Amino acid sequence: MSIPLKRLDKYIWEIPTSFNPNMLVPGRVYADEILLEKMKGDLTLKQCSDVAQLPGILKYSITLPDGHQGYGFPIGGVAAFDMDEGIVTPGGVGYDINCGVRLLRTNLTYDEVRPHLRDLIDRIFNLVPCGVGRKGLLRISTGELDKAVVEGVEWAIKKGYGWSEDSKHMEEGGCMDNANPDKVSTRAKQRGASQLGTLGAGNHFLEIARVKEIYDEKAARTFGITGVDQVIVWVHTGSRGYGHQIASDYIRIMDRAMAKYHLRAPSRELCYAPISSREGEDYLEAMACAVNYAFLNRHIIMHLVRRAFEETLKRSADDLGMDLVYGMTHNTAKIEEHTLEGKRKKVLVHRKGASRAFGPGRRELPADYRPIGQPVLLVGTMGTASYLLVGTEKGEEISFASTAHGAGRVLSRAGARRRFRSSEVLNALRRKGIIVRAASGRVVEEEVPEGYKDIHRVARVSDELGIGTKVMMSVPIAVAKG
Repeated sequence: MSIPLKRLDKYIWEIPTSFNPNMLVPGRVYADEILLEKMKGDLTLKQCSDVAQLPGILKYSITLPDGHQGYGFPIGGVAAFDMDEGIVTPGGVGYDINCGVRLLRTNLTYDEVRPHLRDLIDRIFNLVPCGVGRKGLLRISTGELDKAVVEGVEWAIKKGYGWSEDSKHMEEGGCMDNANPDKVSTRAKQRGASQLGTLGAGNHFLEIARVKEIYDEKAARTFGITGVDQVIVWVHTGSRGYGHQIASDYIRIMDRAMAKYHLRAPSRELCYAPISSREGEDYLEAMACAVNYAFLNRHIIMHLVRRAFEETLKRSADDLGMDLVYGMTHNTAKIEEHTLEGKRKKVLVHRKGASRAFGPGRRELPADYRPIGQPVLLVGTMGTASYLLVGTEKGEEISFASTAHGAGRVLSRAGARRRFRSSEVLNALRRKGIIVRAASGRVVEEEVPEGYKDIHRVARVSDELGIGTKVMMSVPIAVAKG
């Protein structure tokens, strides 16, 4: 299907409402020609136009520079909905609710870490369970899990995981307020009770990296990035089987709600319910539980990473300066205030494979970051780079304060396995000085760097467009993959 596109600016393209009479708003695509060409190769643009047909959508259906085909929404899709007339859809959040990232800084340099690097990544790989269905070291009852997902990371901190000051540098402070475990199925709780502190599989990773370039010295210093060759750690994972089961459960519930309320959707993958309906409210309360589960999961992993550094380097994590720069989420639906037609308005913002990127001054930001803006964690692949960006006021104007979350796939996992062999991938990474520990050769093949878009291009578009400006770029030196 050919999707008409009108170029509005260097990196701004529009799908007009004339493309489909059911579109309520235009589609907006933020990309350069090369990234756009890749979007034309799958259903990304069709999905962008489908989202534009959902009731109560405001302003635009947005696809970000890393956009590619997903379930319902494109991955890299953003849409905001009116609180009275709008809807909530699991397809706008995804199966891995609150898939997200943490960035830790250290006082260490690459030269200090290099002699210990192999021991360090081995210790991390042994401490943090990786792979499909892997269970964690922390086993809790479903009743205790209910308590944990209501309290968020404060529950983990009280149990001795992490530091009391960690929560101030997390989106939502590490806890969404409206979590209600009564809205979560027994099956989801059973799956989640044994998986806290586990990395999972797919594109999830734990990476030790070195700072390669700094673009904004002031913002970098504010975020604790002090210079080139500083060692940092990225943690990328989500809500595991707990969030996946909640998504599966509520897709079935939304299917029934569509019939109950006599609603129609442009795609079955975009089944929805009105925000104000019982089904809509229930989903948001269950989703908040999964959001908090993912915050907890990454928090426990961070604790284990600090422990690995302590045991390997024989120094305390505090002495090593292992502070949390920021922890953020990629897959959520959140009630936020935005300016529309000159007025502040509460809206429900769906971000699917997209990062919130608030500019300076927002009360939701940590006090020490508020003058600068929100840190944005843009992760790449195990063979390329990752970026620290900062949110902008322009992003609030044109993308509901959202920017890209990663590189975005260009090859399916099956396609990557057909083209690459794990031994070849590992040898190529070794030549770059990157040590990889993976649960299987299959995941190495699936996550080959060539299976993803150019992260540098994605970062450049975000930066030049002004929806997330570059602060720092790092390169991997050791990676653990699920």
